[in-house]
Amino acid sequence: MDRKTQKRIKALELAITNEARERDFYLSHSERTTHPLGKKMFRSLANDELEHMERIKILHQRLQQQGRWPEDLPLEVKGAKVKDVLAAVAELGKKAPEADRDDIEAIRIALDFEAKGEAFYRDLAEKTDNSMEREFYRLLSSMEHEHFVSLKETLEFFENPEGWFAARERPTLDGA
Repeated sequence: MDRKTQKRIKALELAITNEARERDFYLSHSERTTHPLGKKMFRSLANDELEHMERIKILHQRLQQQGRWPEDLPLEVKGAKVKDVLAAVAELGKKAPEADRDDIEAIRIALDFEAKGEAFYRDLAEKTDNSMEREFYRLLSSMEHEHFVSLKETLEFFENPEGWFAARERPTLDGA
């Protein structure tokens, strides 16, 4: 096996480790929190990370067996459901309970995970000369970015629910 393939395998092993660590973190916090948004958000993120991890494991196995990046690997990863969780918050109205410090700190840690994940996959995409590999890593980078944006919005909601709702109500003037 050549050095380039060995480097690819090592990168995938690191990606699997990172995805597993993030999933464990999200599962742990989904059990700990009593906030309905936090519970749903962390479960959704854990499910997404599991799906990423399984896709990467398949790729890792094929790369080890074939000694090259698979040409026929579908460039699909299930879409993140995190946006759906946030959309459901609006239905709670202003009845949602306040988030506690642990929820807020967990969101901040998760933001760091997702920012690092996005940068990691973007860097891998930029360094490869294989177009299939580049597209795969770009897809994962975009998924991590979507998680980051959703977590940022969740943090805004946890820190200032009134402001979060006010920004989304968008009052209008009818001119009457």
